[in-house]
Amino acid sequence: MPEGTVMTVTFEIEGQSFIALNGGPHFTFSPAISFMVVCDTPEEVDELWEKLSEGGETEQCGWLKDKYGLSWQIVPRVLSEMLLGENAEKSERVMKAMLTMDKIDTNALVEAYG
Repeated sequence: MPEGTVMTVTFEIEGQSFIALNGGPHFTFSPAISFMVVCDTPEEVDELWEKLSEGGETEQCGWLKDKYGLSWQIVPRVLSEMLLGENAEKSERVMKAMLTMDKIDTNALVEAYG
């Protein structure tokens, strides 16, 4: 690495510590590594989606890439509850609804779950 190049940085987001390593030009971001944020409310989904996708690109099923190319999954907590529920028919309806979405619409999932 060139002299003066930062090799690692440590940072904290919402109390969670992270260490980032400078992999140089040989290692770039890919969807193989992503941050998953589980949201408690539809408003939280909307807020994070808007902020993180600004300057980036949105993808299917709650995935997006931020302006730096880092992948994020913005997921309402209720999604896993519905997908893992005991009623397979309801869970299937939720899955089908989710597959039509970029940003996950909690209210539409609840409606599909019935």
